[in-house]
Amino acid sequence: MAIISNCTSSVIKDAALALKEGHLVAFPTETVYGLGADATNEIAVARIYEVKGRPTDHPLIVHVSSMELLDKWACEIPEYAIKLARAFWPGPMTLILPRTGLAKDFITGGQNNVGIRVPAHTVALTLLKEFEAQGGLGVVAPSANKFGKVSPTTSTAVELELGRHLSNTDKILDGGASTIGVESTIIDCSNVQPLILRPGSVLIEMIEGVLGVKLNLGLVATKVTKAPGLLANHYAPNAQVFLTGAPTPGDGYIALSDLPTPAGAIRLASPKDNIEYAQILYESLRFGDVKGLKRIFVVPPNNQGIGLAINDRLVKAASN
Repeated sequence: MAIISNCTSSVIKDAALALKEGHLVAFPTETVYGLGADATNEIAVARIYEVKGRPTDHPLIVHVSSMELLDKWACEIPEYAIKLARAFWPGPMTLILPRTGLAKDFITGGQNNVGIRVPAHTVALTLLKEFEAQGGLGVVAPSANKFGKVSPTTSTAVELELGRHLSNTDKILDGGASTIGVESTIIDCSNVQPLILRPGSVLIEMIEGVLGVKLNLGLVATKVTKAPGLLANHYAPNAQVFLTGAPTPGDGYIALSDLPTPAGAIRLASPKDNIEYAQILYESLRFGDVKGLKRIFVVPPNNQGIGLAINDRLVKAASN
């Protein structure tokens, strides 16, 4: 499976046609790389589940090029969801809303809600617009990795993870490294009040600022809504991840750059702040696997800004 690095207009048209014909296309977003299929094609979507090894009751997120297509997939849309869409799309935010008849069980995991996002990446948006110009209505695109494993933030990581499971008619589009590095913020908008199901780079303070209300992350635990990335163990490398304790010689080590490397530990990353921490987290964990490490010790960042999302992913990675 070749990586296509020069995403010209003809390449994008071919990729959109591949989606229309039922093939899979891995493509970059600002968060992580996604493995895309026509959201209305049950056979194509089934291939995503097969390639990823993903449970079929685990829902997928529909990607569209603009909020103008929101009512194709969702109904009973509250005003606060419209405000969020206007404020943060295109961007790293997924809204969970009551589904229309277009959103079938094979993408919603049998739920009555559907997740929708408008990504903020030139390649992704161009591909979605071309797909829609060819008659498509939406692309489901979970992270392009084996289920529960480390999400890819480069096209090389996609090929290493899934290349042997893809066919010659599938495609991998290269759009450089993902600029955010962790998955989208997921907000359940199917009730009177919004609930944050998964933290991301659209921060709770940003959401509160747009809506003018205080949100409670603690309400998440009482919800039964299924959404990507909510399992207790997820985002995990082959190595065992530790968030406490000290590494011994030969163990991997990830920490902010102002923390020295313990004697004999193998430094996998030294981000200067939380933003860079998010950008390099998954590639650092993957690097530990490439080096064949058995254990990776991580010093978590503070919860400021995107730090909350980083720590969400780290806790789940360490639960493996």
